[in-house]
Amino acid sequence: MKLISWNVNGLRACMQKGFADFFNREEADIFCVQETKMHPEQADFAFDGYQSFWNSAEKKGYSGTAVFTRVPPLSVRYDMGEPEHTGEGRVITVESEAFFLVNVYTPNSQRDLVRLDYRMRWEDAFRAYLLTLNRDKPVVVCGDMNVAHREIDIKNPKSNIHNAGFTPEERQKMTDLLEAGFIDTFRALYPEQKDAYTWWSYMRKARERNAGWRIDYFLVSDRLRGQVEDSTIYADVPGSDHCPVGLLLHTGGSPA
Repeated sequence: MKLISWNVNGLRACMQKGFADFFNREEADIFCVQETKMHPEQADFAFDGYQSFWNSAEKKGYSGTAVFTRVPPLSVRYDMGEPEHTGEGRVITVESEAFFLVNVYTPNSQRDLVRLDYRMRWEDAFRAYLLTLNRDKPVVVCGDMNVAHREIDIKNPKSNIHNAGFTPEERQKMTDLLEAGFIDTFRALYPEQKDAYTWWSYMRKARERNAGWRIDYFLVSDRLRGQVEDSTIYADVPGSDHCPVGLLLHTGGSPA
């Protein structure tokens, strides 16, 4: 099964920058989008053969997630079931026979870390939610998780240590999640690969210089480790300040 995730920083804008070309070329079984910044009734597009599921923020032009799948889901859930973490359109869970797929857009702690305390509560709730799912069947998590976990995942670690997305608190929450029974698929396959980033600032020609951060992930439950074929970063795909990431996953038993 081929899965792709992309923070598009506004889906309607990205549609004007080649989103549909990439979508159609890759022919993913499931394509997850973050930061749609729209509601489904605003869409003047559709993708043949795919069902779409949207979780839009109450605030217009903000946040939002969507899943496009050609695998008919057994169930679809929105958010995490907690009022404090509902309303920003940050989580969609699509259940298949083999696993739960959770599409997530983790809250940014923002400038001066004004939202860090909320982010910490959100992280704890999200981890608890994933562990609840994981008791039923394996989980695949994808999306913009708004943290560069290790120094290898960011171009300039020393100068960013107190900035949103690279604080010790945020990095520890990712460590806690992995230690709870999940695998960062890219790092599992490419533990020492440097200069592998998924987000670049629009300032100072950061993308041209590859001065980036790896903040977009595919995580899987430990028991799916042997079914991960590849974890991909499509660093050369334009259209957003993020690039897409992908996962190839065996779903019919052990890899050939």
